[in-house]
Amino acid sequence: MDQSHREFLDDLLTTPSPAGFETDVQRIWVEYVSSFADEVRTDEYGNAVAVVDGDDPAVAFTGHADEIGMMVNSVDEDGFVHLSRIGGTDRTVTKGQHVEIHTDDGVVRGVVGQTAIHLRDAEDDEIEDVAEQHVDVGAETEAEARELVDVGDPITFDTPVRELQGTRMAARGMDNRVGIWVAAEAARRAAESDTDATVYAVSTVQEELGKQGAKMVGFDLPVDAAVAVDVTHAVDSPDVSDESDQHGEVELGAGPVVARGSSNHPAVVRAVRDAAADADLPVQLQASGRSTGTDADAFYTSQGGIPSLNLGLPNRYMHTPVEVIDTEDLDAAADLLAAFAAESSGRESFSVDI
Repeated sequence: MDQSHREFLDDLLTTPSPAGFETDVQRIWVEYVSSFADEVRTDEYGNAVAVVDGDDPAVAFTGHADEIGMMVNSVDEDGFVHLSRIGGTDRTVTKGQHVEIHTDDGVVRGVVGQTAIHLRDAEDDEIEDVAEQHVDVGAETEAEARELVDVGDPITFDTPVRELQGTRMAARGMDNRVGIWVAAEAARRAAESDTDATVYAVSTVQEELGKQGAKMVGFDLPVDAAVAVDVTHAVDSPDVSDESDQHGEVELGAGPVVARGSSNHPAVVRAVRDAAADADLPVQLQASGRSTGTDADAFYTSQGGIPSLNLGLPNRYMHTPVEVIDTEDLDAAADLLAAFAAESSGRESFSVDI
């Protein structure tokens, strides 16, 4: 990954974007795609769409800009901030973490309290739900805390982007800033190669709250096929590798993941796999017999049915502050989608042949 594209990824990862509060990261994404797109537009909730004009067919590459997080639910008389979840926040990793509360006046820093091991009863060492946890901002009274934060302020983990060995890196919120990076990069690479097809890059909001942004965008997105790029579980670490018979075979660094079944349209699956073979790009396969749990599930029922695919990006430790990805998987995914767009040029439709 070259330096400018890595800087774009770092900008996305270091910009908080809890679901419902994605504006700042969407501005970064819009600025980046504006350098090559023929048109960029946003809607009332902040979904962003970039268009690279071409001929038929029109294909969309999408990712969701939001991340999980927490929210100020109340403030008690001693100045402690009580919490509610934004999306699927994992209660097992929240305690003992540094956090940032994003207020109208700027960032307020705090920590999620954790009772010292010396003071806990080992026989009753259960982890409380997020709603039973609290943030300590250092305030001594309710009045002092309320001067700092308001109910409804979003909260994210205060964790940096870290380089690991080789091409691997760790950060919170890889889910799914890596997806909007791939969507933008794939469209840019398609534009640079003068692909004949029309290419849409889409960055949606509120996927973590039920794929809401994709439902809004899918209502009138004029495309023949949509590929939703999102993280998927890499199962090659000790915590899950012994259960690969239940969770599949996805490995970090082995390429993007083509899902099969449910919302994944067989013609799009075939076209993407063919593009990978022709371009000599690595891909992995994943079974999605009921649903993908991604924006693909929203797009494929829009407008009577948009042929869709979930393209996965291997990710370890999802929904924790230390998600781990391999940048080679991201580059391969962007190259794959650009190749798919090029090979789709002139195609009349992705309909099932019956």
